[in-house]
Amino acid sequence: MTVRSLRIGTRGSPLALAQTHMVRALLAKAHGVAEDHFAIEIIKTTGDQIQDRPLSESGGKGLFTKELDIALIAGDIDFAVHSSKDLPTHLPAEIVIAGYLPREDVRDAWIGRNGATIETLPAGAVVGTASLRRAAQVKRRRPDLQTTLLRGNVHTRLGKVESGEVDATLLALAGLKRLGLADHATALLPVEDFPPAVGQGAIGITARAKDPDTRAALAPILDEATALALAAERAFLAALDGSCRTPIAGHATVANGELLFHGEVLKADGSEVFTARRKGRAIDAAMIGADAGNEIVLKLPHGVAGLM
Repeated sequence: MTVRSLRIGTRGSPLALAQTHMVRALLAKAHGVAEDHFAIEIIKTTGDQIQDRPLSESGGKGLFTKELDIALIAGDIDFAVHSSKDLPTHLPAEIVIAGYLPREDVRDAWIGRNGATIETLPAGAVVGTASLRRAAQVKRRRPDLQTTLLRGNVHTRLGKVESGEVDATLLALAGLKRLGLADHATALLPVEDFPPAVGQGAIGITARAKDPDTRAALAPILDEATALALAAERAFLAALDGSCRTPIAGHATVANGELLFHGEVLKADGSEVFTARRKGRAIDAAMIGADAGNEIVLKLPHGVAGLM
């Protein structure tokens, strides 16, 4: 029986479209139909329109999902494709995360003008980023560097390094690879020193909670190990009441039924870092992540808000 035609919601950025086309191609192959059996609906989000200030000052990462959520709840689309690190900690009751594609490389890529690395940048050089986590991690290792807001899509940010508007930036390697731009990386930052944002490298798919047919159609392309890793990471974020306003990193891996987790919370200026590590059964992923988050909460004398 041929799967019914489904409408896929996405943001309109080059990376969002590349990821959505990946999902559509996998879904078409899994069901033996042409790719155009599934329509792509581009939806402009509030987050895409704000370019002059940090999202933390405008409502947080939910700004990249709100309009997609509205379209999903209204039935205008059947599912939505997201960069998982953009998914807010709490979703509307009508929406669930159906699952994730197999995760890409989670590392951050360093892009330095004229090949400069984080070690070779001169004192006072300017690193542009829209991420409080990345800015704090840079300042922790090089407090002599300056950080400044750098918004825009991947091509825009690369262009600002090339033109000299900033001396360097950091971008998710996964996004660069999906856009065929990985050769722009000057260096790849080790996960141990630069743990990624929760969900980085994973493409997440949301659907209506009361739409079992769409979720069943998506099932063949979803990856269980990625779902378990993200369950731990998102539980860690939830325990910290995490948002765009706090530098938080979290990374879980799953192999042979075992889950390893490393999370950290930093002061915005990088002067302090609080870490938690866990190992346990992968089926206990959410409990492991929440436990790690609660450990850090107990270490913070003034709570997470005191780090800003």
